[in-house]
Amino acid sequence: MSEPIEVRRRLHEENDRRAAQLREQFNAAGTLVVDMVSSPGSGKTTLLELTVDYFADSLSTAVLVGDVATERDAQRIREAGGPAHQIITGGACHLDAHLVADGLESADFDLPDILFLENVGNLVCPASYDLGEDFKAVLLSVPEGDDKPLKFPAIFSRAAVCLITKSDLLPHLPFSPEDAVRHVNLLNPDSVILQMSAMNGDGFEEWCNLLEREHQAKRAALV
Repeated sequence: MSEPIEVRRRLHEENDRRAAQLREQFNAAGTLVVDMVSSPGSGKTTLLELTVDYFADSLSTAVLVGDVATERDAQRIREAGGPAHQIITGGACHLDAHLVADGLESADFDLPDILFLENVGNLVCPASYDLGEDFKAVLLSVPEGDDKPLKFPAIFSRAAVCLITKSDLLPHLPFSPEDAVRHVNLLNPDSVILQMSAMNGDGFEEWCNLLEREHQAKRAALV
């Protein structure tokens, strides 16, 4: 069993080296990088469509989209007015630093003020990979259930931001926001938790304000 473990260790070491190089590149450009993680259907692409539109006149944004197949999500972002480049993982269940680096080389945009990495829909594998990001944001949609953090503790313990999405469905589903917050806080007491709905706008301004603050703080720290 030692050989598979050694192979995985080397893969992670190689990923971390490439991620460190990416982080230097992002820092040099003053780019805030957010790794967006969720299970499929939690609303990542919809949230990003709204976000790139919100910042259209104030901050430059771009999205690297990771999917097993199709360019559908990247096309949605472009139709919303934001530069986007699709990374087809060819079966891999997550983005890694090498895929991100290759995607940046192929993308037809320069590093923006805020770069979003829309990870493959998966709550397990993306938790273990550094992509050179400033922070991870994990989405927990109301239809998934308020116990999801306890079932997938790694990503909820590592994500600096937790977005409880599709909150407009709360009257119709047995989801307790209080329990969800408690479960997240058990894993990560420092996590910023926002309750959001793309349908009615709840929490969206708070999300954009958070991004603006983080971008300003990164630029100030690099001066």
